[in-house]
Amino acid sequence: MASKSKLDEKVHVAVRCRPMTASERTSNIRRVVDCNSKSREISVTTHSNGMGLSSANTSKSYHFDKVFGPKAEQIDVYKSVVSAQLDDVLAGYNCTVLAYGQTGTGKTYTMEGERSPSEDYTWDNDPRAGIIPRALSQLFDELDKSGAEYSVRVSLLEIYNEEIHDLLSPLAEPIKMKIYEDNQKKGKVVVSGLTEIVIRNKSDIYDILQKGAIKRKTAATDLNEFSSRSHSIFTATIHTKDITQNNMEEEELVKIGKLNLVDLAGSENIGRSGAVEKRAREAGNINTSLLALGRCITALVEKAPHVPYRESKLTRLLQDSLGGNTKTSIIATISPGSDNVEETLSTLDYACRAKNINNKPRVNQKLTKRALIKVSDVIFI
Repeated sequence: MASKSKLDEKVHVAVRCRPMTASERTSNIRRVVDCNSKSREISVTTHSNGMGLSSANTSKSYHFDKVFGPKAEQIDVYKSVVSAQLDDVLAGYNCTVLAYGQTGTGKTYTMEGERSPSEDYTWDNDPRAGIIPRALSQLFDELDKSGAEYSVRVSLLEIYNEEIHDLLSPLAEPIKMKIYEDNQKKGKVVVSGLTEIVIRNKSDIYDILQKGAIKRKTAATDLNEFSSRSHSIFTATIHTKDITQNNMEEEELVKIGKLNLVDLAGSENIGRSGAVEKRAREAGNINTSLLALGRCITALVEKAPHVPYRESKLTRLLQDSLGGNTKTSIIATISPGSDNVEETLSTLDYACRAKNINNKPRVNQKLTKRALIKVSDVIFI
């Protein structure tokens, strides 16, 4: 059992609570979430009689690996959750960061961020920049510092109404992508024909994000004016050339690391969001895939003999990130207000279960440059 514990690694779970919005303050919505970053605890107060009387209040507390309150900056979240994972990626691991939570709680802001109106900021020192641009900025800095030859490729896909779309495809109309399992690598799911773009410098990243954002399915709901209606997965694959001694001859080996950055569509109460007809069907599909994800998490925590990864495209693509060989972090985003307390408690319960998932991270096998060229057209610069 000792050797097994060395291989196992818990999924790292952080929670981020957004600030109260102007409309919430105008409507006198009560703040019911208290964040303690030092003790890494979150407390949620519920008012059973709706009168706000202290005698009727109950409080539920949760403990996580990291807790970020409403005043937390983008850089705080990045440094605490993601920065160290870049070392793992460059060492040849696969790493995944997922943002999960109710519609309108800041998942896309956390993952992608925004551009500040001030021209004093460049794209890579903008305080509003999210995890994706910060990760790629650090990645290129580390690669350039190492002096090694490297190649960085990125892809961006969405899952919309259980269909996979390539957001970087040069085609104007989206094409339904098919997924299949790689017979040579058990459990590895591949998206057939997915576009991969070679990135030569970090300044290309915002152009790619903007291109993907234009194609990504968004629609306004009553809960969020710019609600994402699809799950998106941004993947950076890094090949670095390594020189080792083999049989007294120098042989070029290539390390392969992968970083998956996942922005899940927001869970929502269909009645409260105001979604009707097409939007209600979208919300139903979103909630269905998130429920499938929840069932997979429960099965993994309870060590069930069968984990229902095949129930949705989302869980199939995340199969290696949950219970597999990937180093995984989840950032759960929540609202501080009393009007969203049910969804907040649901998100925190969900995140609490995910803390108990055991992954078994493994370094990807190094390949000779000759072998790698046989399976891809990797470009070194």
